[in-house]
Amino acid sequence: MQFCLFSFALIILNCMDYGHCQPGPNYGPNPICKGCLSCSKDNGCIRCQHKLFFFLRREGMRQYGECLHSCPSGYYGLRTPDMNRCSRCRIENCDSCFSRDFCTKCKTGFYSHRGRCFRGCPAGFAALEELMECVEGCEVGQWSEWGACSRNNKTCGFKWGLETRTRQIVKKPAKDTIPCPTIAESRRCKMAMRHCPGGKCRQKKEEKNLMERAQKQHSIFLATDKTSQ
Repeated sequence: MQFCLFSFALIILNCMDYGHCQPGPNYGPNPICKGCLSCSKDNGCIRCQHKLFFFLRREGMRQYGECLHSCPSGYYGLRTPDMNRCSRCRIENCDSCFSRDFCTKCKTGFYSHRGRCFRGCPAGFAALEELMECVEGCEVGQWSEWGACSRNNKTCGFKWGLETRTRQIVKKPAKDTIPCPTIAESRRCKMAMRHCPGGKCRQKKEEKNLMERAQKQHSIFLATDKTSQ
C-alpha cells in the first residue's frame, strides 16, 4: 500500500516539474494541457485526445500547442488517422472555411460566392445583403432597335419627340427582393417630318367650313328677326 502511494506521488511530481502527462483524466497543473495526451510546460500540447483538434497558437516569438473541440476563425478541422489538426484557410478574406479551398463565411464587408470571397458580386449575380452572399441575379436580353420618333402618338406635326427601345427578362432573379435592370428607356429625338402631309390644306378647309356655317346661322337669324317684325 505504501509503495503504491509512493509511486503515485512520483507521477504527480513528474507532471509538475516537467509538464508532460500521459493519457488519463488528470491533465496536470498547467491549464494548457487540458485535452492533451502528452504535454510540455514550454510547448504546450504535443498530442491531443482522439476527438480534439491540435492547434498551434503563436503569440509573438512564442508558440505552443492546444487541443480544441473546434478550430478558431480562419482555420478548419482536418481529421487524419495520426492526429486531428487545425489547418489555415488559404482563401483570401475568409473568416471560416469548410476545407482549404472552400470558404463558408467571409470577413466583414465581403460576399461569399462559390467558396470564395468578393468585395462585389461577379457579373450576372446579385448581392443578398442579409446573408452577404452572391446569388443569381435578373438576366435580361439584348436591347431592341430604337422605335419611331413620336409625340402624342403622332410621328409628325412636331419638331421634337421621343423614341423608345426595350428588352425582355429572360431569367428571373433567385429572390423577389433582387431588382431587375431597366427594360425600357427613351431618348429625345428630332422628327423626320415637322408638318404632317396635307396638314395646312386640311386646316384651311376646316376654317372655311366654320366661316360658312357662321354666315349661314347669321343669315337665318336675320331672316327670323324680320319675320317677327
